[in-house]
Amino acid sequence: MNLKEIISPIDSELEEFQKYFAGSLKSKVALIDLITRYILKQKGKKIRPVLVLLSAKLCGKITERTYIAANLVELLHTATLIHDDVVDDAKKRRGLASINAVWKNKAAVLIGDYLLSKGLLISLENNEFEFLLTTSEAVRRMSEGELLQIQKARNFDATEETYFKVISDKTASLIKTCCKLGALSSTKDREKIEAMSVYGENLGIAFQLRDDLLDYIGRKKLLGKSTGNDVKEKKFTLPLIYSLENSPKKKSAEIMKMIKSESIKKFESVYYFVEEYGGIDYAIGKADLYGKKALDAIKDFSESDAKTSLVELVNFVTKREY
Repeated sequence: MNLKEIISPIDSELEEFQKYFAGSLKSKVALIDLITRYILKQKGKKIRPVLVLLSAKLCGKITERTYIAANLVELLHTATLIHDDVVDDAKKRRGLASINAVWKNKAAVLIGDYLLSKGLLISLENNEFEFLLTTSEAVRRMSEGELLQIQKARNFDATEETYFKVISDKTASLIKTCCKLGALSSTKDREKIEAMSVYGENLGIAFQLRDDLLDYIGRKKLLGKSTGNDVKEKKFTLPLIYSLENSPKKKSAEIMKMIKSESIKKFESVYYFVEEYGGIDYAIGKADLYGKKALDAIKDFSESDAKTSLVELVNFVTKREY
């Protein structure tokens, strides 16, 4: 299945969510309204609200609470993307100029804060305290994951253990939150809610593993960006970490010296090193392993369109080329 087919069981509900989301962005402050209208033009894949809706449908029915949950995670996700673009000094986002490129960093940081506060208020106004608790935990983990990654990049001492800690916190925490909130919005069965949490955490890890792999094996045309960005930014992801730990000390020392330098030929040499010492195959195997863990978490749910979509989403994530 492609992504469009995966989403098809919730097409009408996703359309309803889009209206809900657009409505929640409105403000009486002209500049906020101008920027949020621009945000709505940036057409993303909406994977996070899709996960909320599919999880709710798998556990019961999509309700008003489901739209509140989907809105909350999309507001949070959008806020983090805007802040990430400021941190990375990114000029583009989803094919359009980034918020910081158009309105400068100060406005971008403040609009990110505004979206985050809107999400928190939506939870409180609807007395969804468990939504708020779950989401706040995800924000904490995401921040810790990003800062741990920065620390390891500065010290050049990332290990496989710290890598998985980083991606679990940085990426999987929000994917887990989407699935947990979706389940919470449609059932009180704690076993189902826990199963969806486990599914989301493992799907998130598989997603980030594949994302990091694509920085080595992705095609520029599909990615819309050149490969090798992680190496350029001195981010140590699993293919490189594994290869450094499983190559002769002399060879790994040469590669480390090259990564620390500003060599123009750096990525090409690192790519061949990672390929030669099994880093790419190892990361592919790990992505498949976490994909299987996600599938195992939902195997006892009754067959349905929502379950089929969640199963296919695992396959899509672990095999995607963009």
